Amino acid sequence: MKKIKIGLLVLLVFSLTACGNSNYIVDDEGTPVEYEKTGQILQKDILCKPEDPELDALYQEYGDQTKISYDDLPLCSDFHLSSNEADGIWEGIFVKPLAFLIMKLGYLINSFGLAVIILGLAIRLILMPISRKTMKQSSNMKKAQPEIARIEKKYAGKTDNEAMLAKSQEMMLVYKKYNISPFGSCLLAFIQLPLFFAFLQAINRTPAIFEDTFLGLTLGQTPVKGLFEYHQWAYLIIIALIILTTYLSFRNSMSTTQTGNQDMERQMQFIFKFMIIMISVASLYLSTAIALYWIATNGFVVLQNFIFKKIDEKKEKKDQIIVPHKNKKNDKKKKDKKKGK
Repeated sequence: MKKIKIGLLVLLVFSLTACGNSNYIVDDEGTPVEYEKTGQILQKDILCKPEDPELDALYQEYGDQTKISYDDLPLCSDFHLSSNEADGIWEGIFVKPLAFLIMKLGYLINSFGLAVIILGLAIRLILMPISRKTMKQSSNMKKAQPEIARIEKKYAGKTDNEAMLAKSQEMMLVYKKYNISPFGSCLLAFIQLPLFFAFLQAINRTPAIFEDTFLGLTLGQTPVKGLFEYHQWAYLIIIALIILTTYLSFRNSMSTTQTGNQDMERQMQFIFKFMIIMISVASLYLSTAIALYWIATNGFVVLQNFIFKKIDEKKEKKDQIIVPHKNKKNDKKKKDKKKGK
């Protein structure tokens, strides 16, 4: 399980840093063609034509490499869901609709950067019930861990079918007792990762987004380009916010998924540290647009988890007050019965 998670994280970082991607336009020497202003590498599968004349001219020069004939592509300002034929279910259901929403909202409010933030937060709001359920599942798993540990100890070393069947039945009874779904805590992760990749593709394949600016920063520019070539020190703040929000988001998630199993928690600590290091490296190569999405959504998760935690703590305190009060009433009834006898 640990190796699988690490593999997914490495895949994520490769996607963020654009390593190993063969979907780039290349020059005669096989080197990916870069737009000098932003550091953006030209994509073969862009969804629409850029509005910037310089970028448009660059795409026209290598137009024979685009997956759809460059001349047949609409301007980004004229892009619709019916524009171009979707290349598979993934593009038709996720990438194109997200790109369309970002562009339409961006043109409406005159800011693609703000559009990325708003849509990222809107998706997080939609996913909030699942986040809440996941957090409850983790809390219930923590409560059930002592009973699970006893079952594991009881059947340690037993590999016969009868013992395995009995163990499975006892485990299911514990899951039922604490209202735990074995796959409930994984649901959010399985939803979040495809959404992130869809956002990544939607932004990377929409030139109009890269042409826009947000708070003086070009949305297609990376910190490496902005810091070392244009000396825009604001990118230090972007990098710091990416690392900080990632750290807080993961730390909060880990605090709600403690199981009492030391081996499992050591694995989680390893994954946590590995993720922070890899995201710190990847943050240098994130375009400003993706960085805004990352910061906004992770910041939302931090605030959401803080609110959930406070609600749960308040509920636990209330339950602790009610239970002793009920016990006192029951004790009084028992004493009255004894006196009656």
